[in-house]
Amino acid sequence: MRNARAMRTERDSMGPVRLPRDAYYGASTMRAVQNFPISGLRFPRRFIRALGLIKRCAAETNADLGLLEPRLAEAIARAATEVAEGRLDDHFVADVFQTGSGTSTNMNANEVIANRAAELLGGRRGSKLVHPNDHVNLGQSSNDVIPTATHLAGMLALRDELAPALRKLHASLAAKAEEFMPVVKTGRTHLQDATPIRLGQEFRGYAGQVERALRRLERAADELQEVALGGTAVGTGLNAHPQFAARACERLSAATGLSVRESDNHFAAQSNLDAVVACSGALRAVAIALFKVANDISWLGSGPRAGLGELALPEVQPGSSIMPGKVNPVIPEALIQVCAQVMGNDATIALAGHRGFFELNTMMPVAAYNLLQAIELLAAASRNFATRCVDDLKATERGPELVERGLALATGLAPLIGYDAAAEVAKEAARSGRTIREVARERTKLSEEDLRRALDVVSMTEPGLRGREG
Repeated sequence: MRNARAMRTERDSMGPVRLPRDAYYGASTMRAVQNFPISGLRFPRRFIRALGLIKRCAAETNADLGLLEPRLAEAIARAATEVAEGRLDDHFVADVFQTGSGTSTNMNANEVIANRAAELLGGRRGSKLVHPNDHVNLGQSSNDVIPTATHLAGMLALRDELAPALRKLHASLAAKAEEFMPVVKTGRTHLQDATPIRLGQEFRGYAGQVERALRRLERAADELQEVALGGTAVGTGLNAHPQFAARACERLSAATGLSVRESDNHFAAQSNLDAVVACSGALRAVAIALFKVANDISWLGSGPRAGLGELALPEVQPGSSIMPGKVNPVIPEALIQVCAQVMGNDATIALAGHRGFFELNTMMPVAAYNLLQAIELLAAASRNFATRCVDDLKATERGPELVERGLALATGLAPLIGYDAAAEVAKEAARSGRTIREVARERTKLSEEDLRRALDVVSMTEPGLRGREG
């Protein structure tokens, strides 16, 4: 129990509130702490950084417009910079599960910045020398600040975390594609043997999935560039200078290196989460692609004796507490679990997108939290998958050894003897346990040269008609 000396009293529009004496937040934030003792989850660092940047650029813009005394604006900008740099993170205490507009977190930022700015001006915390609403929140509303912070944080996380991680994974997969290109193995469709493929071609496919994922994320980031700042409560821009948002966005662009622009339709910008939903959909597509890649590599490394065993995965830790010597594909499994989490995050964001009633969406906090978590998880897991699994993969002899026994080699005979006759060869090979070559030698009139050309597994990995000239 805190004693009286460790507490202070602040007032808001609802009356007095007791809160920790050393807290930079104020009465509104304390009410949120009391009202939402739900999860212990807090907005991530990137979101708090985005809030700090917005508040700094807002103060500087309002000063330029003659709406805020320069002395106050400078103190607010300095305090907001400290927020952006993470120096005051311990004072952001509002739970993610709160009011659907994110007002608790916006006021958390306003109060922290106001109290720190007051200190910088020689005042004390709680003095209202700098007012959280009148000064820090000037020209703003939670209804346009929180979606703007979500877009800004999302763009920063995509650019600085996920895109570099995926580029690293793409480079690792592309390098393995080149390394494994000489390795010819059996392809598989429907989990059944298919015509030969180069192991490098399989990995070229994986690299291509990641490359296309990056393109989708670029398009998603483009949508996030349009922000709601300037719409204030319902999109009309009430109590904001007409030039405020455009000028603040210019400052945000300069501060981040991003292209941040004021929405040309504020009613659309804050009544829905469409851009966030679209970005989450792109993240879901990334997760599904990586799930496929990790799953394939796990299967190709299965065994080592009773599985496919075409890849040797790096042995990074013991795999069993009871079976000595067992090693599991733990790095792909970690990535697969992240992918599942991201798909769940997307479902939450989709549901949040439904909660747009009239002029405001009221599930912004949980959407922002899930979006940023998805980006951070995919970034960390992709980088880990590249460095601790893909980079050290080795091809075994298992794949090439099985190619000659593949029944789908009969596909190479079809241009010479027809589909039906080739099917009969395949069926006989399956019944007898012999190879396609052995059965075709016995049941067709093809010469050894015809068979060599038609069943050349290396040439079967390239486009064209097998077994015919031209």
